[in-house]
Amino acid sequence: MNTLTIFLGMVGPWQIAVIVVLVLLLFGGKKIPELMRGLGSGIKEFKDASKEDIKEEEKK
Repeated sequence: MNTLTIFLGMVGPWQIAVIVVLVLLLFGGKKIPELMRGLGSGIKEFKDASKEDIKEEEKK
């Protein structure tokens, strides 16, 4: 079984609520949108890089 699947199966609604509260306490409400933008741009760059790798391997 995939480790992520096992982990997500163990996380319930209370655990998610605790994580959200901790993030709010640590970073504050004003900092979270900035963090999410950074996370989104990082994911986009990762997807673009993985697509380039697939194209390079198809050329070989």
